[in-house]
Amino acid sequence: MNWDYRLSDKALKNLKEFPKQDRLRIYEALETMKDAPFIGDIKPIQGEENLWRRRIGAYRIYFRPFHEKRVFDIPGIERKRSH
Repeated sequence: MNWDYRLSDKALKNLKEFPKQDRLRIYEALETMKDAPFIGDIKPIQGEENLWRRRIGAYRIYFRPFHEKRVFDIPGIERKRSH
C-alpha cells in the first residue's frame, strides 16, 4: 500500500518559487517517497517530534509521517543556503 503526501500552503508557495528544473526534481522525489518515504538521504530533525528531512541536492523536504494513515505532511521545502 502506497503512502500519500499533503503539501502545506507554505511548502507549495516555496515550491512555486524554485526554478522549473528544481521543481521537477522535487516532485520526482515526492513521487518516489510515496513508495518508500524513508529511502534516500533522510534524517530526523533533532529537537522536533516526528519531523524528518530528505535532502534533494541543495533542497530539503521536511515531512511528518503518520504511519496509521500512510500519509506524510510536508510543512516546508527549502533551499539550503551556504554560510
